[in-house]
Amino acid sequence: MTDRLARLRALMTEQQVEALLVTGEANRRYLSGFTGSAGALLITPDDALLLTDARYVEQAAQQAPHFRVVPVTHTTYGRTVAEEAQKRGVRRIAFEAHRLTYAAYSAYREALPEGVELVPMGTGGMGLVERLRVVKDDGELALIRKAAAIVDAAFEHILSVLRPGLTEREVAWELEAFMRKQGAERAAFPIIVASGPRSALPHGVASDRVIGKGELVTLDFGAVYQGYCSDLTRTVAVGEPPEELKKIYEIVRQAQERGVAHVKAGMTGKEADALCRDVIAAAGYGEQFGHSTGHGIGLEVHEAPSLSARSEEPLPAGAVVTVEPGIYLPGVGGVRIEDDVVLTATGSECLTRAPKDLIMVT
Repeated sequence: MTDRLARLRALMTEQQVEALLVTGEANRRYLSGFTGSAGALLITPDDALLLTDARYVEQAAQQAPHFRVVPVTHTTYGRTVAEEAQKRGVRRIAFEAHRLTYAAYSAYREALPEGVELVPMGTGGMGLVERLRVVKDDGELALIRKAAAIVDAAFEHILSVLRPGLTEREVAWELEAFMRKQGAERAAFPIIVASGPRSALPHGVASDRVIGKGELVTLDFGAVYQGYCSDLTRTVAVGEPPEELKKIYEIVRQAQERGVAHVKAGMTGKEADALCRDVIAAAGYGEQFGHSTGHGIGLEVHEAPSLSARSEEPLPAGAVVTVEPGIYLPGVGGVRIEDDVVLTATGSECLTRAPKDLIMVT
């Protein structure tokens, strides 16, 4: 954690930030190690304060030994920040504009004395701490690898369960229960089980629909292990699917495998996106692939960087990203295949290892 604080302070100096108020839960955990649900950090060049209420004071002291724990109530955060800023002669406090609600911002602003300014940072969704979080250290990678192993095992398990007559919700619960038994804290997001025509919904969260024969079923699920996420998508067939769906499955598989094989540090998010998008567009389905190719994962299941046609940012070594192209035919069905990939100085390594050939269960 001390290394993370040092790197943050270097960024603060670069951006001429006197003090930084950190309120985002993932950012707070990343910098301090504190896992409680309530708290804020105040970081200056010389001090690191963790403000939290009586429920978490002891926990905070244990988990964040490099921070001075300051007890507050839910109504005194602003006053305490104001007092600590005055002690240090701070005139400008940067805050995470994309993490702080307007109500909380107003409370902080009203508590600050005249002459002390709140300065928004990260209005585009990328604040100082998020910039640090893009590159994972060895400890973070070990946790993501474990989360990836859990979803791989869950996919293998669900193949023995999936059959016609089950509802999507039943399949989703079986996936979540299995992941928890394997050590997951929780699912990383509401599990997507989308069958038949619903597989054309990129975010078709599990419903009460009964899975029928001859249908594709898209399974998109992730595990959280010690705070870190994995994210896996596989599309399987229940019985023999129509030829058109077999065709788009093969196109998506080829596109996705090309992306996994060739994505690397140094290319832009746009270039990474094109690895998959160009294959799908060349096959005549460009209009049926409406989302980006991927996103970063870590303490949050969606974080920087972005593998998007709009991203000109280069991808750094040490980032963990998803590669997840898809084709979606409204009223017919859809296919998405997704893996988690860590970018290295020499290429990439795929962390999720579930099979990608079209599997037909009966």
